[in-house]
Amino acid sequence: MGDAKPTVFEAFSAVMGEVQAIGKNDRNKEQGFNFRGIDATMNEVGPALREHGVVIIPTAEEIRTEWYKAKSGAQMHGVIVRMRYTVYGPAGDSFSGVTYGQASDTGDKAVAKAEAVAYRIFLLQGLTVPTGEPDPDSSSHERAGFSQEAQDARDDLERLCAELGIPPRKAIRDFSHANNGLHIDHATDPAPIRALAERYRAEHATQVPGEGREPAYDVAGRGED
Repeated sequence: MGDAKPTVFEAFSAVMGEVQAIGKNDRNKEQGFNFRGIDATMNEVGPALREHGVVIIPTAEEIRTEWYKAKSGAQMHGVIVRMRYTVYGPAGDSFSGVTYGQASDTGDKAVAKAEAVAYRIFLLQGLTVPTGEPDPDSSSHERAGFSQEAQDARDDLERLCAELGIPPRKAIRDFSHANNGLHIDHATDPAPIRALAERYRAEHATQVPGEGREPAYDVAGRGED
């Protein structure tokens, strides 16, 4: 009995006892504030986990993505992930917890960033590590405001699609394919919307009036009565 391994709760509690605080030693140069990054968090927590035989396995349960344009003009890929972390103790028993992470990137790293945020939150909250203040991300941006010109272009495209018998879902899909996954409803630049309209006009320039037309739809894809 004296050689019995500690339960996962006992082992995790021992890790909690060792990790008392994690400093904000990383610096956001754009906005001038310090933050606590994922590497700093794992550098503090990792040795204690290994010392007490605790293993944490991540599972992505849900990922939501969007494309939008930042105020700077950069096209951003936004991601929200729901992550479940299963904590195993030295005796093989386990418990799990769920956290969310949110991040944005101009390239292909948004998912990895969001998962890193989720893991950092899980470790800090699970181990009850004091943060002192809300922990902002290492970079930030502002969304572009509403564009009336883009909305006017969408309205014009909707009318054109009705005239040419083009289903709105096709227009949404075509726009997304031509603009790196950006949804047409999130576009603030009217130019690519009008470019799609010009493309449709050119493609249907030789079409016989009324030939091959489908029922007219509004923007939401509802058929007209």
